[in-house]
Amino acid sequence: MFIIGNFLGALATVLNYALSFYMWVVVARAVLSWVSPDPYNPIVRFIHNITEPVLYPVRRWLPFRLTGVDLSPLVVLFVIIFLQRFVVTSLMELAARLL
Repeated sequence: MFIIGNFLGALATVLNYALSFYMWVVVARAVLSWVSPDPYNPIVRFIHNITEPVLYPVRRWLPFRLTGVDLSPLVVLFVIIFLQRFVVTSLMELAARLL
């Protein structure tokens, strides 16, 4: 059982790092929306391409389309924090019990 425990612990750690990285990418996207960056810059395009598949459905779901304020990055950040607190912590505790 310790192999499954180690696997779950490693999976939780990798998931935590991936969610943290994505959280910072979403923050960078929000900061970039305040300025007018060059849309042909490869870094700006990468940030846009990696965040738009998540932000677009949230943007369609939110009722604040007419106000001009995009709250979708905030919603995505809350979801990421929830996933880190619930899923990652649950996987870590399950891994500790299996060891």
